[in-house]
Amino acid sequence: MRVLVVKTSSMGDVIHALPALTDAAKQLPDVTFDWVVEEAFAEIPEWHRAVQTVIPVAIRRWRKNVLSRRHWQELKQFFGDMRSNEYDYVIDVQGLVKSALITRLAHGDRCGLNYSSCREPLSALAYQRRYEITKNLHAIQRIRQLFGLSLNYSVPDADLDYGLKLFQWNGGNSTERSIVFVHSASRAEKLWPIQYWIDLAVKVGNEGYNIKLLWGNEVEQQRAQLIADKVDYCRVMPMMNLSAIAQLFQRSTVVVGVDTGLAHLAAAIGVPAVTLYLSTEPELIGTRGQHQSCITMNQARPNQDSMAGIDVHQVWEKIMSTVFNST
Repeated sequence: MRVLVVKTSSMGDVIHALPALTDAAKQLPDVTFDWVVEEAFAEIPEWHRAVQTVIPVAIRRWRKNVLSRRHWQELKQFFGDMRSNEYDYVIDVQGLVKSALITRLAHGDRCGLNYSSCREPLSALAYQRRYEITKNLHAIQRIRQLFGLSLNYSVPDADLDYGLKLFQWNGGNSTERSIVFVHSASRAEKLWPIQYWIDLAVKVGNEGYNIKLLWGNEVEQQRAQLIADKVDYCRVMPMMNLSAIAQLFQRSTVVVGVDTGLAHLAAAIGVPAVTLYLSTEPELIGTRGQHQSCITMNQARPNQDSMAGIDVHQVWEKIMSTVFNST
C-alpha cells in the first residue's frame, strides 16, 4: 500500500504527524509513505522509518515573489512530480486550502477532515472521503485518528512512538553537562525576557552546566549573543540544520525553551525538556513524549514585578525535577 501524506508546515505540526505513520506501519506492514512538506522541514519526514520519498514544496518562498521565472519553473516541476505518481490513498493532514489544493493534484483516494473538523472548511471540498474528528483532542491524537479512519485500522492504545531513526545521529550520552536554551520564537508574545534567560544562565552555570544557545536568523543570533555576553559559560552555536540540532539535543542533559518547533523536536527525540507557554496552552498543541515538562502562565507564581509571569526560580526548579525524573 502506497500513501501520500500532505503536511507542509510548520515544524511542530509536521512533528505531530509522525506518530500516526508509526501506528500505520505497525498495523499495515506493507504500507509505505511519501510526504509533501515545506523545503525548510524536509529533513523531518526523512527521519521516519516508514517514509520512502520526501517531496519538498516551497510555498513560503514562492509567494514572496510570484513573478519570479525560477519560481514558476519550480512550481511546474512540482506539479509534474505530483501527477507522475499513483497512490492508494492521499491524506491531507493539514486541513487548509493550500494543502487541499496540493492533495487535489495527486492521484489516489483523497482523505481528510470534514467541514466541521477542518481548520479551513473549504478544504473539505477536495476530499473524496471526509471524517469528523473532534477539535477537543490534542493535535497528535487527531492525526492518529484521521490515519486510522482513512486506512481502516483501530488506533492502538500504546505509548507515543515518533518512529525516528535515532541511530543516524550517533547521539549517545555525553559526559558533558549541558543545557540547550531555545530562547527564540516566531511570535513576540511567546518570548521570555532576555534578562530572565541571563538570570537562568547564571543559576545553571553555578550548578556546573554549560549552556548552548541556538538561533535561526540574524535577530535570534543577536538575542543569543546578548545572553552569552553576560554569562561566561554560554556558547552561541553556529547556524545548524535540523539534523545537527537533533544530534545536539540527543547529547544534552535537558532542553529549555519557549513554545516553538524545536520544543516538539526535543519531545520527538525523547530528550528531557522544559517548555514555557507564555501565550499559548499546551492541552491541544503542546509537546508530548517522555520526560517532557511545561510551565504555563496559569501555573506562574504571583509576582507583581514580573511582566512575564513565569519566574526564573520556578523554571530552575522544573529543570531539576525533570532531570531527576529522567534518570
